[in-house]
Amino acid sequence: MIASLAAEGYDTVRAPFGRALVDLARKDPRIVGLTADLGKYTDLHILAQEMPDRFYQMGMAEQLLMSAAAGMAREGFIPFATTYAVFAARRAYDFIAMAIAEQNLPVKIVCALPGLTSGYGPSHQATDDLAIFRALPGMTIVDPCDACDVAGMVPEITRHPGPVYARLLRGEVPSVLTRHMPDYRFRLGKAQLIREGADALMISCGIMTMRALDAAVLLEREGIGLAVLHVPTIKPLDTETILSEVRRRARKVIVGENHSVIGGLGEAVAGVLLRAGIAPAFHQIALPDAFLDAGALPTLHDRYGISAERVAAQIRMWIQTGG
Repeated sequence: MIASLAAEGYDTVRAPFGRALVDLARKDPRIVGLTADLGKYTDLHILAQEMPDRFYQMGMAEQLLMSAAAGMAREGFIPFATTYAVFAARRAYDFIAMAIAEQNLPVKIVCALPGLTSGYGPSHQATDDLAIFRALPGMTIVDPCDACDVAGMVPEITRHPGPVYARLLRGEVPSVLTRHMPDYRFRLGKAQLIREGADALMISCGIMTMRALDAAVLLEREGIGLAVLHVPTIKPLDTETILSEVRRRARKVIVGENHSVIGGLGEAVAGVLLRAGIAPAFHQIALPDAFLDAGALPTLHDRYGISAERVAAQIRMWIQTGG
């Protein structure tokens, strides 16, 4: 269950993507939903139940899914194409590149099981999707943290005129950001400072912002101040806010992401800083460049260093040893 991604005590929202999409589809007749036999597992079944004439089951054929979505976009629709992230990034990449991205069509590719959010091993763990889609010209990329982000991104990416790849948290999704920042709302292309801290700045996306906030609470008890800058849009990157926060205080910089250490947010932020002539003490918390194990998620998150306790431990050790 996705709820297990959050620490105990967080409230959850059921299927925020499906609910937000139905709310928007009632107002916008251009919205349609397509899936590759994964409606129940991408929360698109909410649309199928409420608006069956706007839902298309394409079968286990991601290439066909993306081609059909491109065709519908050419006819004036705004298609939401859903599947698992590994299948979009690997099986359907050429179809997304040629039929959707090169044509700059408004197809919204919304994919479950991003990064290490499944214990089913490398066949279902999309640890390289951000790197793959960052290299695709014209593709906007979103990695939401919680239910607020997931619901908030739906109208924002619908208004965006081009293609979007969004990582999806499905099912019972925790509410995290508004507990720390009550007036928080998702804004496409914008990074937002969720928490202040004097010793280090963690720049994070997706569920790693959840981990960063929980780690910050643990570290605060030890007198370590960790600021958290949430970056839900990976491309285009909000370089202005990132540079502003890094320059504002002389703090060590950590980038956290639920993705391979190669090609994701960490390398994107490092490039931004170096091109601006800024070289702070820099640390990356990410998944290794490897095919990961199968198993229970809490065990895997501990093993690969992305549980809140392991994030706090890495930051503590890095700061205490001089960064």
